[in-house]
Amino acid sequence: MLTAWRNWRDARRVKKMGYTRAQWEAAVADWPVMTRYQGQEREALMALTFRFLARKSMAPGGNFAITDAMCLKVATMACVPILKLGLDWYNGWYTVILYESAFIPNRPHRTADGVVHARGPVLSGEAWQQGPVILSWEDVCKSGDASNVVIHEMSHKLDMRHQGANGAPPLHEGMSPQQWHDIFSKAFKELEQDYHQHRHMPVDAYALTGPGEFFAVCSEAFFEAPQQLKHDWPALYQLLARFYRQGEMG
Repeated sequence: MLTAWRNWRDARRVKKMGYTRAQWEAAVADWPVMTRYQGQEREALMALTFRFLARKSMAPGGNFAITDAMCLKVATMACVPILKLGLDWYNGWYTVILYESAFIPNRPHRTADGVVHARGPVLSGEAWQQGPVILSWEDVCKSGDASNVVIHEMSHKLDMRHQGANGAPPLHEGMSPQQWHDIFSKAFKELEQDYHQHRHMPVDAYALTGPGEFFAVCSEAFFEAPQQLKHDWPALYQLLARFYRQGEMG
């Protein structure tokens, strides 16, 4: 009953917003990832994007003027990870805040040396537990080469559904938490070794910040550079393919 009511409400809101296919196609035309979504998948992604915008509000950070095209592009990027999972995976939060460029959180920040600063570091994106997702439009536009700030922050939201952003999101039936831990831990250690020995790294070194960031960075690579991730870490790629229910699943 609740699902039916929410679908009815979403449909009403989507109709009221009045977004068209032409608007959506124009908004995502320059994102290379879209070439992988054709036919029924593309239809489903467009519909999911409209429903995302029906459930979430897009608010400006500062005096930034947000356009419909910006909303559609950000929402589409946000919906790619949940295309086969469903919009309910984003339940419990309601707002995306979009700044023109990188932003500085207005709150105390403790650095690794224990010093507390009045304000945090400059950020391109941030996801709060049961709070908003905050993004830099400038960084949204830099997506590519295994990087995507929207997918990064949305993967944090998925991760937060199970004991916080610790790199262990809620897994589907039949997926082994122990296998997830072992494969991700092995890849994390390999990345540490690659970093210290100045070798090629399968993903950005920011992944070494912690397990939650490692999952988020690997998720970026899974959608933006899947073949490279599959080549470098085939077992980890297969886990993400099973979790997101996309990609080439073995």
